[in-house]
Amino acid sequence: MKVLMFGWEFPPHNSGGLGTACYGITKALSEKGVEINFVLPRNYGIEENFLNVIHTKLPKIKMREIDSLLVAYMNSMSYKKMFLSLEDKKNTENYCGDLLQEVHRYAQVAKEIAQDVEHDIIHSHDWMTFPSGIEAKNQSRKPLVSHVHSTEDDRSGGQGANPHVFEIEKSGIKEADKVLAVSNFTRNKIIDNYDIENGKIDVIYNAVNKVDFDDVCLSRRLNFGKNKIVLFLGRLTLHKGPDYFLKAAKKALDKNRNIIFIISGSGDMDSQIIEQAADLGIADKVLFTGFLRGEDLKKIYKMADLYVMPSISEPFGITSLEAMASGTPVLISKQSGVSEILNHCLRVDFWDIDEMANKILSVVDYNELRTCLADNGLSEIDKFTWNKAADEIIKVYNTLVISKKRINI
Repeated sequence: MKVLMFGWEFPPHNSGGLGTACYGITKALSEKGVEINFVLPRNYGIEENFLNVIHTKLPKIKMREIDSLLVAYMNSMSYKKMFLSLEDKKNTENYCGDLLQEVHRYAQVAKEIAQDVEHDIIHSHDWMTFPSGIEAKNQSRKPLVSHVHSTEDDRSGGQGANPHVFEIEKSGIKEADKVLAVSNFTRNKIIDNYDIENGKIDVIYNAVNKVDFDDVCLSRRLNFGKNKIVLFLGRLTLHKGPDYFLKAAKKALDKNRNIIFIISGSGDMDSQIIEQAADLGIADKVLFTGFLRGEDLKKIYKMADLYVMPSISEPFGITSLEAMASGTPVLISKQSGVSEILNHCLRVDFWDIDEMANKILSVVDYNELRTCLADNGLSEIDKFTWNKAADEIIKVYNTLVISKKRINI
């Protein structure tokens, strides 16, 4: 099986869960004999040895870069800022000055790649690569799989989706021969927002490589003394709910001052969240680490006594699995895909900051509860593997290829 796959980020240069999922999926697929040509934008300033690193780890995957300024989780404003910030204006000659135009230019280059690369299936991840998948399908007449890791409704936090992105997303879903959703939460949004028949969508849950979080040796207490550590880790953007996390932190600290709240991540709400901590009078109890990756990411999970994911709208939530794999209890939003499959966790409505604070206090105050959640969560995480996800994806591929051959006959 040969797959032409389009994504917008890939480790070690990723800023969110999409890159983590793409790596987990492609690695598991390659280990099962699937050959993948993975196409992605060239990250500006990327080091030269990036592709060699990936080739070494995943021998059946060939990475193909398209020279583009597209970056994961980019919006029109951030694209324009990057375009205008290039020191040598001549460097912008090959790029479009508008995000949506650049997405379509990218798709035309993808069409050329589809002419040259032998493939049985086209697999596109999220809206920015859906036009590429459509162009590739029109060129090669091969089946298209559109993989939805988040919708525009999720990314906007329900506060007004970008209509142009919405239409691109809709066309990518409509033109696909099969749609993969990361949860039933996401599947239902696709059905409701894009009028797609249920039978066209398969739910394939994300996973975690548990072994990746087993190799960090760290004293959980470090220099925090008797303070317990409560962690938020994710992009600081509306739909991740960092503002609700701070409101709950304030209520918890009113009852127990021996808690340190760590916010790890970056995003368009950076300044707002820092100011909010000060306005709430808890700045001395809130630490900001910025974006973390690699060993620093693993250490911060293991340091925490509790991980909180208060998302307003979370298609899945890989970070909660990573926390559990690190032996850390989790408190997750009921408005998340991962809440469908976890048993050994605490749940709360994102807007219910009183209940969120109460559950934070329960975990930090009662060692028995914390230990029970951690131990059972660590065992439960064994069920969620990328190998299982890859098997389900291969079934989809095989069904589409067989169906295509029958049509051609």
